[in-house]
Amino acid sequence: CFISFNVCSKTGQLFMLVDLISNLVWSTVEVNMEDKVEVFAGETAQITCMFTTDEGPGGTTIQWFYVSRSGEKQRIYNKEPMQEAAETSTPFKDRISLNVNGTTAVLIIRKVGVKDEVEFICVIKTLTDGTGEGRTKLKVFGKTQTEIFYCFVFSLTLKGNDLLFFEFPVLLSSHQIGSCEVKNGYPRPNITWYRNTTPLRNAPGQLDMLTTVTTESSGLFSVKSDLKMIVKKEDKDAKFYCEVVYFVPGATRMTESPHINITVYYLPTAVDIWVESPKGKIKEGDTLELRCEDNGNYPSSVITIKHSDVRNSALLQSLLSNVTRSDSGVYECALFDSYTLFLSVCTDLDPAVITPKDSTVVMEGEELKASCNALSSLQTATTWVKNEEVVSKDNILVIKNATFDIAGMYMCVVTVPEIEGMETSGTLRVNVKGPPKIVGPDFQEVETYETTVNLSCSFRGFPVPTIIWTTDTGSRVTEDGTQSVVTVNVISSVTAFCNASNDLGTKVAVFNIKASEFLQLLLKSKGFVIAVIIICILLLAVLGSVLYFLYKKGRICGRSGKQDLTKGKSSKDNIVVEMKSDNTEEAVLLGVNGEKQPPNDQVDI
Repeated sequence: CFISFNVCSKTGQLFMLVDLISNLVWSTVEVNMEDKVEVFAGETAQITCMFTTDEGPGGTTIQWFYVSRSGEKQRIYNKEPMQEAAETSTPFKDRISLNVNGTTAVLIIRKVGVKDEVEFICVIKTLTDGTGEGRTKLKVFGKTQTEIFYCFVFSLTLKGNDLLFFEFPVLLSSHQIGSCEVKNGYPRPNITWYRNTTPLRNAPGQLDMLTTVTTESSGLFSVKSDLKMIVKKEDKDAKFYCEVVYFVPGATRMTESPHINITVYYLPTAVDIWVESPKGKIKEGDTLELRCEDNGNYPSSVITIKHSDVRNSALLQSLLSNVTRSDSGVYECALFDSYTLFLSVCTDLDPAVITPKDSTVVMEGEELKASCNALSSLQTATTWVKNEEVVSKDNILVIKNATFDIAGMYMCVVTVPEIEGMETSGTLRVNVKGPPKIVGPDFQEVETYETTVNLSCSFRGFPVPTIIWTTDTGSRVTEDGTQSVVTVNVISSVTAFCNASNDLGTKVAVFNIKASEFLQLLLKSKGFVIAVIIICILLLAVLGSVLYFLYKKGRICGRSGKQDLTKGKSSKDNIVVEMKSDNTEEAVLLGVNGEKQPPNDQVDI
């Protein structure tokens, strides 16, 4: 931009233009962004762009770009003051949106994939302050799935004294000890094999670790590593395992396979024979036990014990019953070995099988017997557990004289002691069948100061008992279950019976409820008052009836109920009332108006 001015005639304008140039130089756009954003594949990523300008966000243009793997810069989103849109010619067109809040712009990318691991650029443009930009790298991680296989299948051919070379069936690779596989990892996971605590390294012809990497359609990696080696005698006590290192947002994680001990077979170099029993001198009639043992580990060895021309073949031991003098002599232990052995050994453990299955019912007093087995190529150990307590360490669970206490859920756990973490389990529900039994005393006395009392009784039994409450007044409440609670109204001392019954019998719990003396006195006083009130009401009713009857008959003062029926209807002046004084011999008859009446018109009351 060129600015022309006249120094001589426009000195004032010179300073104004210099100030304008100064503002143009120092007015800038600042953009701040994170160096990287990490996210799992398949999730949503948010990349934040924060900016500052002297003129504010009102007239700002925001543009987003990404840098392809070839280094090309391509715009994916454009927002101007009056419009905004995502570019339609990019792989992000249907998966991105922009959220702007003041001077913060957030680019949202949905369903992130491995191919989205590129660098994103935020460009901020203003009308006067110029342009600023920031960059963020998007890091994508796979949700790693680790699968570790440790199946050992091999056969042996003996070469020399203790160096063993492997020969395998056609379907298996030679020398394979184990296999370890990791799926859906990104970046690519690493697998390392260990012998005890020492990492293994490739040794051509002796030890090989073959790693295969597969790139899935999603861009995630699946890595598989096979361990192959020639085993020596000193490997019989070694532990082999693989270690997997994989990556997650913000961290690196590691997991290990179970530590595996492989079975190594080797030829014996010495044989020993001795008399196991009896100890001391041998006499006729004794049972002689001979033991023959070598220092090798080779199951195909056939051990024989020879006495003169008589041969007793046995594995590791021989018994001679009722020996005589003819059995005296020299005994020899000999080995007859083949030079090639074909063997298949695979570390596995089938699901536990419990007999009887799922649940069983045993009569009270009888014997409970259940078995638990799980097939395995290695030695197993079985444990029975109830309520987190060990009840047996045998595969056969036997409980004699069954009671209700043994009822419940039992768990059988089968483990392989040689391999840590390898186990299987199953459950068995045991129900003890028997008549109801009371949990608690048969007879209880309850004293109460209240007018109601709660009673509770519990029973054990199978089938589940039916509980019926009765009182000596005859009321009853029925409830199914092993525990029942009822509320009894206490008017006076009463006896309640809790009856439990099933198909096998009946049991009764008795509750003797005693009302306190105060409660009885209160109830009695209330009854007395009520009785008095009722009697008074009855007396009032009788008195009222009598008065009404007399009134009807004219026997009440103030009304003449007895008149001469032969006379006609009298007028008001003819109604008279007899007024008596203390002198019974004088009577004055007055009319209603106070007039005297003749004596023959008198009416007696």
